[in-house]
Amino acid sequence: MTTGVAGSFPTGLGSNPGHPLPLGFVFRSRATKQEKAAVADKAQLTDSKQSRHPQAPKGRPTPKRSEAQSQRRSVANTSLTRKDASKRQREERRSALERQRQALAGGDERYLPARDKGPVRKFARDTIDARFNVAEFFLPMAVVILVLSLVRVGALQSIALLLWLVVIVLIVLDSILTGFRLKKRLAERFPDQNRKGAVAYALMRSLQMRRLRLPKPQVKRGERP
Repeated sequence: MTTGVAGSFPTGLGSNPGHPLPLGFVFRSRATKQEKAAVADKAQLTDSKQSRHPQAPKGRPTPKRSEAQSQRRSVANTSLTRKDASKRQREERRSALERQRQALAGGDERYLPARDKGPVRKFARDTIDARFNVAEFFLPMAVVILVLSLVRVGALQSIALLLWLVVIVLIVLDSILTGFRLKKRLAERFPDQNRKGAVAYALMRSLQMRRLRLPKPQVKRGERP
């Protein structure tokens, strides 16, 4: 065994007898690998941020001009279609209301409201319009009675009160008789159809003055429907 300087370790202990590898070279090689990896990542990031060359391939087929135009047209037509749809709905609603108004004035069954449609309702209307009803004169009689009650004469106020009672009793009796007769005639004329609410519908019509009724009367007084 070879000995070195006194107090030192043997010369060949812990070392490579052939070619010793310096520590600086090991650390330098590791640093070089890290620097190369950092440079590669930076280059890749820089390439991704750069704009694509116009002549470079895009990775997808270029759409035809007709397809691109159709896509732009479809996007542009979406908003226009919504506006046109809302506008069309408003116009249809306005035209429906106009047709309904004309139907109420002329009696056209096609465009009447649901409560006025059907042969049963038409028969009930014609029955009321063909006769004199006490209830249709309630409004003018009420005005007369109100004027008499405002006069500070005891006799006239007593007459006004008596007229109120007479008018109310006449309206109730006339409505009861009309309702029974109409119900019987509806059962004879329309045995298989829905007659629910037709009598009440006719009585409500009898409370209106003839010229104010809607739909307008289609029969004359005294004419049998």
